[in-house]
Amino acid sequence: MKPINKLNVQDEFVGFYLLKELNLRQTNSTPPKDYFDIVLSDSSGQISAKYWDVTIQDKETFLPMQLVKIQGFVHSYRDQAQVKISKMRKAKDEDGVSLTDFVRSAPIRPVDLLHTIKLTMNDITDPQIRLIVQHCVSKVEEKLMHYPAAKTFHHAYFAGLAYHIVRMLELGDFLCKQRPFLNPDLLKAGIILHDIAKPEEMIAQMGIVTDYSNHGKLIGHIVLANNWIVEAAIQNDISLDSELILGLQHLVLSHHNLGEWGSPVQPQTAEAVALHYIDTMDAKLQMVEDALDTTAETETWTPMIRGLDNKAIYRLKL
Repeated sequence: MKPINKLNVQDEFVGFYLLKELNLRQTNSTPPKDYFDIVLSDSSGQISAKYWDVTIQDKETFLPMQLVKIQGFVHSYRDQAQVKISKMRKAKDEDGVSLTDFVRSAPIRPVDLLHTIKLTMNDITDPQIRLIVQHCVSKVEEKLMHYPAAKTFHHAYFAGLAYHIVRMLELGDFLCKQRPFLNPDLLKAGIILHDIAKPEEMIAQMGIVTDYSNHGKLIGHIVLANNWIVEAAIQNDISLDSELILGLQHLVLSHHNLGEWGSPVQPQTAEAVALHYIDTMDAKLQMVEDALDTTAETETWTPMIRGLDNKAIYRLKL
């Protein structure tokens, strides 16, 4: 069975894959016909697929997050590889395949990622900042072991959020040594807290987001995290008018930088500026890494990356 990142245009193949996304659509023909618009995935990546002439039985049989055995053909559609599925059935117990074998995961064990986050959190020297961060982390500690950082853009896999935080902490540690005017406690706290409410914003199974929660749709992770900071301050008798709370709130509220990206304010403290660019750098480099890792080695260009202004990445022949 070929992993997805080894599939090439003109390949005919048979194998087991995960229905990461499955949506019922209709063709523009007269009369319209039902078909499935699918995203197939495995631990190596994902690929768009179509299953035509869907029957009533198919609609009752196939659901997102199912393992299926398919027979398919890879063709090029708008300069990107796409699978035309000719046969598909649900995986059976006797097939000997497990959902965990088809889920992409962070390259570091989740338990080690969480350990690093907690060590950093407990190393924060300011006791009030440490209390705030401990309060917020405790609300999602179990989910940090498996939640992704996003649905599609970056670190969209098992334990992706914890991996994103740890990689950012590494960048933050370097910057604090290079730029001593930055407050290490504030920057560490901002890195840990900036996406800490993502697990409450998204509904995910095995690192794959299936939907956004009501809180995610109506409030969003930025405001949720800001509320948790206020909640922690009240519980620990820390004045809401203190510079410390103001600084932590500003870090969370400004880290997306622009209103159209979800931030009500732009970064206006040294640590907030650093946090925004650390977050952006890690997210965008991860998009590049993921695109290269999940594109067949025979392909010179990756598919277009939405988070990089729909630019593809060229694989230099060095």
